[in-house]
Amino acid sequence: MDVAYDRAKYLPTVKRIPDEIWDEIRMILPSEKPINTIGRPVVSFRKVLEGILYVLRTGCQWKMLPKEYGSGSTCHRRFQQWSTSKVFQRLWTRLLRVYDDLVGIQWNWQSLDSVSVKAPLGGKWLVLILQIEVSWEQNVIY
Repeated sequence: MDVAYDRAKYLPTVKRIPDEIWDEIRMILPSEKPINTIGRPVVSFRKVLEGILYVLRTGCQWKMLPKEYGSGSTCHRRFQQWSTSKVFQRLWTRLLRVYDDLVGIQWNWQSLDSVSVKAPLGGKWLVLILQIEVSWEQNVIY
């Protein structure tokens, strides 16, 4: 197979969020911290999201995140907050709609693939431990 054909077939990895996509994303994210506040330095949500995408794309550890994305702990904290508040789910839904408007998704043709694999060595059996009694009283020493 021709190597030049393979390179032309795939799009390059997006390392920076384009302005057009950022305009869609910014509407979904919570409001940013004002610039002149006391505490940790402000890191823009755009930089944080690019850092999160870098970690998800490369698999690197949060603390090994390049400094161009800000602090790894800041990116990780935002990732945790946005995961629990379902920001990524809303982003996925919104960006799918944008892609559908631009390119078109063939919603009538879908496929799902699943593979079942036996656990190596059979896995561990769970042992049920019965609770003897419940006590809501605090231990008091007289």
